[in-house]
Amino acid sequence: MTGTRLKDVAERAGVSIKTVSNVVRGNVRVADATRQRVLSAIAELDYRPNASARHLRTGRSGVIALAVPELVQPYFAELATAVINAARKYDVSVLIEDTGGDPAAELRVACGLSDPLIDGVLLSPQRLDQATLARRERRVPLVLLGERDYEVAADHVLIDNVLAAQEATAHLIAGGRRRIAAVGFQADPLYSTSQQRARGYIKALESAGLPHEPELTPLVPAFTRTDGMRAMRSLLALREPPDAVFCFSDLLASGVVRAAHDAGRTVPGDVAVIGFDDVEETRFSVPSLSSVAPDKAQLARLAVEALLARIEGDPEAPHTTLHADHRLVARESTG
Repeated sequence: MTGTRLKDVAERAGVSIKTVSNVVRGNVRVADATRQRVLSAIAELDYRPNASARHLRTGRSGVIALAVPELVQPYFAELATAVINAARKYDVSVLIEDTGGDPAAELRVACGLSDPLIDGVLLSPQRLDQATLARRERRVPLVLLGERDYEVAADHVLIDNVLAAQEATAHLIAGGRRRIAAVGFQADPLYSTSQQRARGYIKALESAGLPHEPELTPLVPAFTRTDGMRAMRSLLALREPPDAVFCFSDLLASGVVRAAHDAGRTVPGDVAVIGFDDVEETRFSVPSLSSVAPDKAQLARLAVEALLARIEGDPEAPHTTLHADHRLVARESTG
């Protein structure tokens, strides 16, 4: 029925307009029988909430943006799904932006210029530097995701990457490995994910009394399967190849395992391999891949709740840094 109003649904269901609104917004404080009457009336009348009207009435659209460097990467695809699920509980829609890691695109999203109707932004920056971000002109509510160290007016949700990387390396050491390589080192200091995981790797070696050998940490341009394969080929060409590899992402680890297989090396017999991110494919690879598992659902929930609190609360309130959990998942690739 074209032009159906909230009032029409309320009259059909025999309830108040507020009750219909609570059902539409997913409020759990509605009796099941009442909820079913309202849902039946909505279906019969083909009622659809008017987002434009809500925006005019409240000043909010009920839409937030999530911007990630590469949606094609499994980790960011899984994170996006977790954010959508977390936002749905608050009757909020999520607009997904793929910035390609371009700092100009990241700044545009951070300023809320990608869509003038969004209420706030969740941003996982890759190349956006602190000085540029601090100068953003349009101050839409912003929550940062990921490992970048920023001192700007924004809430930040992350995991402890240094500790997680230290635990992954220590897991290899506990398995009796002593010549441990790391694939994921990057020269550019803006790639803070690499910098932090490198620190954790080195800390674990130092704690075990093992040397940090530069030849065991080849630089990679990106966290891709191809880059992991190329790095592993260079490691296998060493006079004394590694007996274990800590990879800064599961995609890198996938390439490392492939290169080992191509060279006739067994995993984990000849070389143990552990990744980072615990994406779905780690459970189905052969061998299954050990990995560090960030709690993506918790990370998404903390980020969405922080953003909604910023949207609905005091924009000048002190900003916070929130830490999501992580755990190490041991599978076949580390024996």
